[in-house]
This record gives sequence, structure tokens and C-alpha cells, in this order.
Amino acid sequence: MEMKKRLIVTVATLCGITTLTGCGLVPVKSSKDIDPPKTVVYKSDEPSKEVQAKKEQTVKRELYLIDRNGYVVPQTFQLPKSASLAKQALEYLVKDGPVTDELPNGFQAVLPPNTEVLGVQTQKDGTIIADFSSEFKQYRTEDELKVFQAVTWTLTQFDNVTRVKIRVNGKDLASMPVNKAQIGDGLTREDGINFDQGDIVDIMNSRPVTLYYVAQGEMGDTYYVPVTRRISNEEKDAYTAIVNELVKGPSDYSSLVSDFGTDTKLVSQPVFKGGKLILNFNDGIYGNIAKNMINNDVLRPLVLSLTEQKGVKSIEIQVNGKLTALDQQGKPLSQPVSRPKDVNTKKL
Repeated sequence: MEMKKRLIVTVATLCGITTLTGCGLVPVKSSKDIDPPKTVVYKSDEPSKEVQAKKEQTVKRELYLIDRNGYVVPQTFQLPKSASLAKQALEYLVKDGPVTDELPNGFQAVLPPNTEVLGVQTQKDGTIIADFSSEFKQYRTEDELKVFQAVTWTLTQFDNVTRVKIRVNGKDLASMPVNKAQIGDGLTREDGINFDQGDIVDIMNSRPVTLYYVAQGEMGDTYYVPVTRRISNEEKDAYTAIVNELVKGPSDYSSLVSDFGTDTKLVSQPVFKGGKLILNFNDGIYGNIAKNMINNDVLRPLVLSLTEQKGVKSIEIQVNGKLTALDQQGKPLSQPVSRPKDVNTKKL
């Protein structure tokens, strides 16, 4: 099957070492746990107690960092429990700060060194105000969009936070301090991330959507990068437009890739009901037609991209009207697949 900018999948990936469960992308109805073989003998259960105790003292949070290609990318970390989780998350975005020893290979923090988070205030209308010290202004001109995207997307992961305002030493910013990018009444996810500069689209007659494409790390691992691309307002069905953009793949200039086959198509219009989006594909969705399997690097970007749409909680995947598809591990996709709680998890 011909692939556009298809990712070179390692043997380890094909063998299913990286599972959907490990990335948090799981069916809404989970399967029962499998008991370990009775022949296994554990000399001590102390290590597992230590791991459990460590988990109880931490909380999972997404931090938006910069990868080796300059993209703003979510990485999920286990952070120590804190009285102010939002303030703590921002502190972990500071270069040479507490995130330094935990950074994945090729990643870096985005805020200038020595930046202090002076305070975080959450308002009833969903706005959160982040107040930084004057060191916040010391970023490079070319990093300005990355700074406000990383701050905005890190803070809007929290429940009931939809808008971010930025202060420096208690003074509201109407624009960013270096290259004067406008902030206005605050920043939201609708302002975009990792803007796709490919095909020129009429700004006035288009709208942004967030798509997830695949990137390959220094160690051959894969992770998922959100990209903002504009689609024409003539595209009345956003769900179909998003699927078509995923199949089309990232722009040629991009270092990102897509594992969708170019012959992948929806055979009927998507149906949205009660938080569930039903998609009906042709056989092109399969990475391995003989086994009816959908590759991880097709399934995950599909679910991540579509659950960025308002109200979409899970995706039901049909092929020619039937629930016959399998995931890369050979498990039936007979139940809707929910958005993962953890994207690009950083393991301890």
C-alpha cells in the first residue's frame, strides 16, 4: 500500500512493544486484568510498594516542551503533589529549572532561565492569569510563539481553564514583550500551536483545526505533535475534513510524518451522538489488510485529532459498516476508543 511520508516502523513497533494501553489510548470498556502465572515467585514485594508509594506522592501533568525540530510538544510527567498544580506546571517550563533532569532526549524547556512564577489566579469565567518575573522577557525573538503556545496549552489542560492571560511583575500584557505578538483578552487553544505554513488558505474564509502527526525521537521512538492547519469554511463537516487532512499528511517542508495510506477514505458521513463519533472507513484504514489491523500510528493521531473537537469524547471505528477492525496488538476495536489521559508519557 502506498504511504505519503510513511514512517519507517521498527521491528519492535511491529511486534507491539509499544501498546495502546501504555499510551493511555484504550477502549472505553476496559478488559479484565490477567492474573500472573502461578509459577512466578517474587522474592520481595518491597519494590512494588516503593513504586506505589511514589505514585501516590505524585500527579500526572502535561508539560509543553520544545523538541529537537522546534515543535511545541506535550510530554506527560509524574510531578510531586503541590498545593498549586498550575503554578508548579509553569515552574517546570523554566530552563535549568526542576524539569532539567527529567527531560526526554532532544527536548528542552521553553521559558528563560531564572524566570519566577510570581502567582497564578483562576477566575470564574475560565480565565487563568499567570504572573511572571521580569526574566520572562528574555527569550529569543524566534521563540516568542513557542513561549505563549507552551504556556497556553500547559495551563488549559486543567479543568475549567479555557483562556490564559499573562502578567509580568503584576502588569497585564496586551502583547508579548519581544516581538509584540498580540495577546488581547487572553490566549486559548483556538489561537493554535505549531502553525502549518504549507498551503496558503484565505484566513477570512477558513477556520483552524488541530491535527496530530508523528515524529521520531533520537532513540527511534515515536511521539505525537499537535499542528494547527486551516481548513476552508466550505468544508461543512469538520470531522471529514480532519480525516482528509490526516490522510493528506503534513506539509512537505515538515519533519513530521503520517502513516495513513493515501487510499484511506470514509465511506459514509461521520455520525456524532452523545460524545461518541462514529467513523466508517474503507479497507484503506488497515495497515495490514490480511489481519484487519490498524497501526498505532494511524489510530492514535486519529483519536487525538478528533477529540480536540468540542464534545467528542470517543471514536467508534467501523470498516465497511462493521466493527471488525483490530488494533496493532490484535485486540478487537469493538468498543469506542477514548482520548488518552496521558500523551507522550515520560516514564520515571
